[in-house]
Amino acid sequence: MVLFLGPLIQLSMDCPWDWVDGLKVMFDPRFWTLCLSDMRWLRNQVIAPLTEELVFRACMLPMLIPCTGQGPAIFTCPLFFGVAHFHHVIEQLRFRQGSIASIFLSAAFQFSYTAVFGAYTAFIFIRTGHLIGPVLCHSFCNYIGFPAICAALEHPQRLTVVIFYVLGMVLFLLLLHPMTDPAFFGDIPICSLSAASSGFSVCS
Repeated sequence: MVLFLGPLIQLSMDCPWDWVDGLKVMFDPRFWTLCLSDMRWLRNQVIAPLTEELVFRACMLPMLIPCTGQGPAIFTCPLFFGVAHFHHVIEQLRFRQGSIASIFLSAAFQFSYTAVFGAYTAFIFIRTGHLIGPVLCHSFCNYIGFPAICAALEHPQRLTVVIFYVLGMVLFLLLLHPMTDPAFFGDIPICSLSAASSGFSVCS
C-alpha cells in the first residue's frame, strides 16, 4: 500500500466523499452485501487472489526452490503467472475489442507488470512464510489497478500528487526488507527447502 501512496492520495483528492462518508460506507452491511453478491467483485477481490497465490506461490515456489534456489525461483515463478493472464487475449480477440496489434501490445504490457508483481509476492511469501500477505497484496492491487500516471501529470494539484508518488516509491524501497523481516513472522518452513543451496538468500 505504501508503494501506491501516490494513487491513493490522487483518489482521495478526486473522491466526492469526505473521510466520514467513506467510513460510513465501509461499515455499512448493505455495502458488503452488494459486493458479495457481485460475481465480478468476488472474482477480482477474493477468488482470483486466493487461487492464483495458492497455485503460483504456495504450490509452485516450494517445488522450484529446491531445484533452482530462492533467487531464480523468485524470478521464474512470475513468468508462469504472467503467461496465465494471456487468456484475456482470447477474450479480446473473440469479442473484437480493438485491433490485433493493440490487443497483443496490451497483453505484452500486462505480462510485464504481472510478472513484476509476481516476483514481489514470491519475495513476500518466502520472507514471511505465509500466504495471507501475497493474497492481500493481490486483492489490493486488483482493486486499485495500474497507477494512472498520465492523469497524475495532468492533475490540478500535480506537484502534490507527484511528490506522493515519489515518496511512496522511496518508502517502499526503504521499508521492504525491515517490514518483511522473518523474525516478525515466526518459523518460515519454505526457507528450509533451500537450506542446502548456496547463493542468493532472502531469508537471512
